[in-house]
Amino acid sequence: MFERRSLRFPITLGVTLILIIVALTVGWVLLSISGATNRQPQYYWTMLSVGSLLFLVVLIGVVMYLSLSIKAINLTRRQSNFIDSVTHELKSPIASLKLYLQTMSMRDVDSEQRDKFQQFMMADVERLDGLISHLLDAGNIERKHVGEDAETIDLGELLVGCAATVTARYRIDETVIELDLCDCRIKSDRVDAVMIFRNLIDNAVKYAGSPPQVQVSSRIVGENVVVEISDNGEGIPKGFRRKVFGRFFRLGAELQRKKPGTGLGLYIVRTLVKRLGGKVAVLDRDKRFGTVFEVRLPNAEAHHSTGKIKSIEKSS
Repeated sequence: MFERRSLRFPITLGVTLILIIVALTVGWVLLSISGATNRQPQYYWTMLSVGSLLFLVVLIGVVMYLSLSIKAINLTRRQSNFIDSVTHELKSPIASLKLYLQTMSMRDVDSEQRDKFQQFMMADVERLDGLISHLLDAGNIERKHVGEDAETIDLGELLVGCAATVTARYRIDETVIELDLCDCRIKSDRVDAVMIFRNLIDNAVKYAGSPPQVQVSSRIVGENVVVEISDNGEGIPKGFRRKVFGRFFRLGAELQRKKPGTGLGLYIVRTLVKRLGGKVAVLDRDKRFGTVFEVRLPNAEAHHSTGKIKSIEKSS
């Protein structure tokens, strides 16, 4: 689950730097002795050049080691955020389930209250199931081979289905997500494509403003299909638009967030889009609040049609 990196390179770099520093120290001592006893300029300048070169190597090595240290610190911080997030995501629904079960066992509740409690408990179970699925998805995407289960997929139908799943999950009106889709087909593993666009649409709804407004559009550009998913939320600052695709990365302090999540959704999106030979990026939203995620996928075939999410049930 966590990033596994070999320790061979940093250990080798550290030992090499130590050996160079020792060699530099010995060299400068010899150079000092030579300067006092021997007046041969050729020997002096040779030793000086070698010493300067080794000093430059040490400087480069220190910079590389500092860079590795910063990456390790950032990874540790993101992993700490991840643990806080998962702990919170597990604790909240479990505490809720425990409260409802205790209430039902200690008190006599009428059928209406029982039905209501069961609905709340089912929502908590779905939340736990979604969290576990997310963690399993993140662990599986690195072990799966490219093109293993590739098939030709109707992208418009898939986007409509993802939008319907998200609106059902958040219990919001279907018209919150507006669709403007071209009828196109792509070559992809269906599960991978669903994970990409379900995560992006889920994020758009989760972080949208009040009232939420989400647009999902697709169009053909050359041999590529471009899918844009935008919302009317607070947006992502420019300095973080690449970092949000990193594993475990989330904006702000983990325990102060109001939105649930693990920091794995966009990492999964980036990994799967890259596997399909495409690109994903965060764009400006024409001087308006919100975020736009653009996904470009290659090898698309299409002709154009438009519609809204309320037409999902007729087409599915």
